[in-house]
Amino acid sequence: MRVVVDTSVFLPGVFFGGPPRDVLAAWQAGQFEVVVSPEIVREYVRVGERLSARFPGADLERVLERIAADATLVSAPPLPEPVCEDGDDDKFLACAVAAGVTYVVSSDKALLASSPYRNVRVIRSRDFLDML
Repeated sequence: MRVVVDTSVFLPGVFFGGPPRDVLAAWQAGQFEVVVSPEIVREYVRVGERLSARFPGADLERVLERIAADATLVSAPPLPEPVCEDGDDDKFLACAVAAGVTYVVSSDKALLASSPYRNVRVIRSRDFLDML
């Protein structure tokens, strides 16, 4: 199964724990494949660097290296029309659509409210883990 992981799950999984960390652990155990676009990777890095300054000790570099080595990178053109209330979140849907991915895992309210979009469902970490 191929999945897009929103920053609201990816970075809490690196820095804090709970279901987001369990999602990352399932990915690292090979239970699903992460799909990213260059825009998503840039957001992971940008927001991750800010969090690293506030919460030193998390191994952000190791997880970003794993993304670079193991995630599927796709080119995702912008959506033809705005979908999310927060337009910055559209990149996750655009990535999913471009890659033919069915699920975006997120805790972002604006992204969750946009579900479903085309054939893409946005689901919370716990629901995704239950599905696995």
